Amino acid sequence: MLPSSVSSAILLQAFSLGYRRAILGLILSLSTAGPGDRAAQAAEAAPSVAESELQIEITKIGLGKEVVITNGRKEWFMRVEVTPENSVVVRQEKEGERYLLDESEMHDRAMTPAEVDTAITDFVNSVKTRQKVN
Repeated sequence: MLPSSVSSAILLQAFSLGYRRAILGLILSLSTAGPGDRAAQAAEAAPSVAESELQIEITKIGLGKEVVITNGRKEWFMRVEVTPENSVVVRQEKEGERYLLDESEMHDRAMTPAEVDTAITDFVNSVKTRQKVN
């Protein structure tokens, strides 16, 4: 086994080499793009601009989680509360002070951490998808 100082140096050198290769690849891909390619790149970048306007905050609440997504006056909220006996999922969507969606569901068992993560991820992805469409 190598001494830790030697293995750290090797790891740092490998990381630096990988980083330099990634930068080189990025530079080469940008410099070889023709005028048509640049238009396609701009079209691909447009949806990510709308997505980057979304402010997403995920908070752990006991055994569950909560997510708040905002974009200007619009706000999406989801909370998954988990107790040993049950789980409650609340979803809301507001524009300003007006609620567009306010629903909840109750499950007669505790959701697993993986199920909570999946529910939160699916909710965030659905909001992102709807924003790309609009």
